[in-house]
Amino acid sequence: MYPFGSGMPSHPHPSSTNEPPRAPFGAGWVPPMQQNSPYPPPPQPHAHPQHHHHQQQQQYPGGAPYPPMSAPYPAAPSHSSPYATSSPYPSSNPYPSQFAPPVQHHQQPTNSPYPPDRGYTPAMTAGYDAGFGHGNGQGQGHGQGQGYGQGHGQGQGYGHGQGHGNGQGHAHRSLTAHREGTPTVVAAQGFDPVKDAHDLRKAMKGFGTDENALINIICRRTNEQRQEIQRQYKTHFGKDLIEDIKSETSGNFEKLLVGLLRPIVDYYCAELNDAMAGLGTDEEVLIEILCTLSNMEIYTIKNQYLRLYGAHLESELKSETSGNFKRLLTSLCTAARDESGRVDPVAAKNDARELLKAGELRVGTDESMFNMILCQRNYQQLKMIFQEYEGMTGHSLEKAIKKEFSGDVMEGLIAIYRCVTNKADYFASRLHKSMAGIGTNDTQLIRVIITRCEIDMHDIKVAFERLYGKSLKSWIKGDTSGHYKHALYALVGEQRSS
Repeated sequence: MYPFGSGMPSHPHPSSTNEPPRAPFGAGWVPPMQQNSPYPPPPQPHAHPQHHHHQQQQQYPGGAPYPPMSAPYPAAPSHSSPYATSSPYPSSNPYPSQFAPPVQHHQQPTNSPYPPDRGYTPAMTAGYDAGFGHGNGQGQGHGQGQGYGQGHGQGQGYGHGQGHGNGQGHAHRSLTAHREGTPTVVAAQGFDPVKDAHDLRKAMKGFGTDENALINIICRRTNEQRQEIQRQYKTHFGKDLIEDIKSETSGNFEKLLVGLLRPIVDYYCAELNDAMAGLGTDEEVLIEILCTLSNMEIYTIKNQYLRLYGAHLESELKSETSGNFKRLLTSLCTAARDESGRVDPVAAKNDARELLKAGELRVGTDESMFNMILCQRNYQQLKMIFQEYEGMTGHSLEKAIKKEFSGDVMEGLIAIYRCVTNKADYFASRLHKSMAGIGTNDTQLIRVIITRCEIDMHDIKVAFERLYGKSLKSWIKGDTSGHYKHALYALVGEQRSS
């Protein structure tokens, strides 16, 4: 071990390790063992008390790489965090202790495949649904076993001496490796940030700019890889990559590349700030972001927003909105949704009945009941509530919302409904709206593509063609041009065309 200050690394550089791919921020990932469900858990498997002192430390089934609570920014450089000093973020924890979801320390894995920090927000992996399962385990000593079966649940077994055990356990959500979405931008194989940094410098050095080189590098790397390229660029050339991009490009092409080079959390914060800056407010941006993210992602954005702009996001939202829409955004900004994944059919029927009484069965509308249920219940429970409501009335809750509400609060509630039922359809509609009619809302088009290309853009493309009869590529071709168009093609996984 080299002494501190010798300049010699004691650990391999993170880019040289063979890490499994990580899903990006914004995928709606929630901690696997959240304990804030209002529904009682199913009975847990009985364990022999004489074996308690032999229980093994709990691991995560399905190869889930994250503990129940993982701060997206490093707390401070330490002997266990060799990469902390390279982080572009402040060293304070973005989750204040009074708001953070409970951490169960006995569930922390000891063999995480990732370094504790790399100046990048932790992956948020989509597609975890509630589930039960069976496990088969092989035990030693007192015969305790732990295993994971096809049902994706956790099982424990007890035998005698050295033998096998069978057990049945409940999993709050099945931690399979499957995801709801298929990205169009994935981590580049054989990634070399130093070479990429030199290639970018070469593309912008001297007279003229090689825009195709910029597209081939910036649009074909993940956000995490782009952050590493920026660090290497500054290290090797003493220049800021974003500033160089701004000086060499212009228009929507510049806006797209700069957005891609920002850390994704900073990008979300900038979009929220821009939506509330100046005269008027772009309520659609507030809805699109706050109605589609998980508790942890909203926590992260709130704390980074405070660092970047010196203001509390919730206070800014309250000052820029009013009435029922303000209450809806405040509820979402609180980030207190149940994310246990548990479902309760009886409670779902009761909630559906309460929504019916609060809306269609009365004169006027009890907005607070819609707000409470749609902002607090977990997605699996909401799906069941929507089914119960449709069974009672013969039409969807979305139709009822359109009848009972208007304006921004209606759009917000419908966004929640569509994200619960089919998130790809929701974002396909956002892309369509950005290009429909006269002119193009390039800010909206860029935002949706940047935030979804590493999560589920392939599914959004499929949904777009199903809903609107033409491919997303054809719409992009008709509404954009030049290097901007080719950069969008690369991000949505399409081949370049004239």
